[in-house]
Amino acid sequence: MRETFRQDLKALINRHSVENGSDTPDSILADYLLGCLLVWDKAVRAREKWYGRKVGSDATKTVDAALYGEAPNAD
Repeated sequence: MRETFRQDLKALINRHSVENGSDTPDSILADYLLGCLLVWDKAVRAREKWYGRKVGSDATKTVDAALYGEAPNAD
């Protein structure tokens, strides 16, 4: 599922020509944005753990499936 998400993101970047400003290939921008999402997810999980709050709503599980292929550990 992660590769499907990456391909969809790449197509969206291309469809809206957002790569033109930086003259960067769609695949590089898609990988960069995917990396940003993964790092953000890790930061949010760490924050929630630090506050002692539950990590992982149904919405989070859906995003996890798209990004990771399955829900990662909260650690």
